Amino acid sequence: MVLKTFGWSFAVTALGLVAAILFGGWTAFGIVAILSILEISLSFDNAVVNAGILKKMNAFWQKIFLTIGILIAVFGMRLVFPVVIVAVSAQLGPIEAVDLALSDKDRYQELVTDAHPAIAAFGGMFLLMIFLDFIFEDREIKWLAWLERPLAKLGKVDMLSVCIALIILLISAMTFATQAHQHGGAHVDKASTVLLSGIAGLITYLIVGGLSGFFEDKLEEEEEREHEEEEKAARAGKPRSAVALAGKAAFFMFLYLEVLDASFSFDGVIGAFAITNDIVLMALGLGIGAMYVRSLTVYLVRQGTLDDYVYLEHGAHYAIGALAMILLVTIRYEINEIVTGLIGVVLIGASFWSSVRRNKRLAAAEGEDAAKTEVSSGV
Repeated sequence: MVLKTFGWSFAVTALGLVAAILFGGWTAFGIVAILSILEISLSFDNAVVNAGILKKMNAFWQKIFLTIGILIAVFGMRLVFPVVIVAVSAQLGPIEAVDLALSDKDRYQELVTDAHPAIAAFGGMFLLMIFLDFIFEDREIKWLAWLERPLAKLGKVDMLSVCIALIILLISAMTFATQAHQHGGAHVDKASTVLLSGIAGLITYLIVGGLSGFFEDKLEEEEEREHEEEEKAARAGKPRSAVALAGKAAFFMFLYLEVLDASFSFDGVIGAFAITNDIVLMALGLGIGAMYVRSLTVYLVRQGTLDDYVYLEHGAHYAIGALAMILLVTIRYEINEIVTGLIGVVLIGASFWSSVRRNKRLAAAEGEDAAKTEVSSGV
């Protein structure tokens, strides 16, 4: 099972590390290995959340996620995205941006760093909305009940998550503008950039997430209707509408997954520049890490891990909330990537441990009930 799920990841790791040695020797090998570990540690929460969405999709769309999706994740976000950042921010053509990335690495890193406020605002707002919508929803299973119960009650207020997200964005933009003013106004225009990028992240979440939820609800309604009128549908011989609807629902869920993955990859791409500014090594290291995140997502789905460890999804969403705030804080302050990764690992680890303890309590309770039943039947 492990080899079947992680086989491609192992193969890509071997090829990537060999390519690194051929490209830059053992130093490049070490850099690629470090980047791979960085990407996996920063994106474990991504895998947990992805699994929660992917388990709703059929086998066909899971395969699409592992083929086309991985191409988008590895080549799109880890290779093309850094070049696009430079092309847009420096107003260069794609070929010129690639040439700059290969020939003038210091200038390339400088341009990506200048674009960081916009990237952080977009990704931060998208992830923040995911977190807010999760904690404001009333769920049957609660991890931190003392916190989640009152938040679920607040969540009954319409558009509360959007209002809070916009307030946080406004504070972030004002903070950045204050910093710019204190430094002679050199970065005044960046404040408006932060606002626009953050709003773009919010709109992207509302559109993609809204369409995904809409078609998912429609699919459930259609399935219920089909179940009630099964004989009539069979005589008509045209169950096409349901198939088409399932396709739409799966497509928008797939699109939502890709945007989600893109938002998660922002911190990895930016953080990679703390280790190297060589775009080739960056693509190799982050690409290997992205493969493991994909494989881990599928493993969680096929093993039913989220059903067995019910608090994992909670821990992942709290990690998303932490990452969103970290991205927004990095608009002004630099935060070490190790801190970012550790926060996510600690939150997910704590939720896993809580799940294990819950399972033990339930097993013990079932054992006690079984013992009482045996005693009463014996009497």
